Order: sequence, then C-alpha cells, then structure tokens
Amino acid sequence: VSSSPLPLRKAVDVGAQIARGLAAAHDRHIVHRDLKPENVFLTTDGTVKILDFGLARTTGPAGFTGLDSPTVAPDTQPGTVLGTVGYMAPEQVLGREIDGRADLYSVGVVLYRLLTGQLPFKADTAISMVQMQISEAPTPIATFRPDLPAWCTAIVDRALAKSPSDRFQSAEEFRATLASAVTPQALGE
Repeated sequence: VSSSPLPLRKAVDVGAQIARGLAAAHDRHIVHRDLKPENVFLTTDGTVKILDFGLARTTGPAGFTGLDSPTVAPDTQPGTVLGTVGYMAPEQVLGREIDGRADLYSVGVVLYRLLTGQLPFKADTAISMVQMQISEAPTPIATFRPDLPAWCTAIVDRALAKSPSDRFQSAEEFRATLASAVTPQALGE
C-alpha cells in the first residue's frame, strides 16, 4: 500500500477489501494485531491480500482457531503490547484485552493514510504516540484532504473512535458501510 494519497474511490475499495479479509479472519476468531500498510499487499489486478499474521492471536473458546493447522501466535500475557504503535487501537497500546474491533481501528488508520499519506497522530517518540492515541483526537482528515465528502470523514472518524463500542462492531459492518458509500452520487460523479 502506498504512502501517497490515493483517489477516494481507490482508497475506499482497498479499505473495503481489507475489511473483507479481516471478516474472514474474525469469523475464525483470529485477531491480526499488526495491521499496517506493510502488511497489506495490492496485486496487479487490484486485489488486496493481508499478510503477516505472525502476531495474530485467537479469541473466543480456548484453543479455537477455526483452522486445521493453527498459524497464529500463542496468546500473550495480559498487559503485553505487540504491534506497530502508529496503527494500534487505544486498548491495544494500553495492553488491555482486545477483539476484532482493535483491527478495525487499524483499518481506520490505514484508510486515513491511504487518503492523506499521513498518520492521524504525529509524534516524535513511541511514548508520545501512545499518549496521543489514548487521550487526543486525531488530526482532522480535512486538514490534509478538505475535498473529501462528509460521509468519508464520518466513516474514518468512527473507525478511529477511542472506545471500541463507538467503532464499527464487525469487519463486515465496516466493509458494507464502505461498499455502500462508493456510489457515483456519493463520489460526486
């Protein structure tokens, strides 16, 4: 995934494909925990592939992975923080229990970056980044892309909500919201 801003339609399509992939993982009780542009591959035909489930963990019933050959990391100790700080949900950076909604926060950060070429928080150190993620609002996306429609800003803002209960509640809900937004009318075409 590029760090340069993408056209709205392309960025939303990539975000919807990431959400579709995460829906499949979450259906198998797998939380990625390290979703970032470096772990998203865009094929030449425009298909998105989510890579590197090395930090993934299972949720739900003990030992359940939904896979014949588990390829997820063993559950870590409570309070252990794994992932890439700039893309981690507030509850993840605090070392709290997480579920798929933490991945959806990460999709929000990736979508923000696809649309702006920037991260929603700018900090000089990892500690400063964590503090901002916990207590500050992200830089408004309109700061970098004032041309974006209100629906796009609302979707990104919801994905980046501090509380998991204020975010999309499933990857499928996030995907469906993005997919329904990409209409000629919504895109101003």
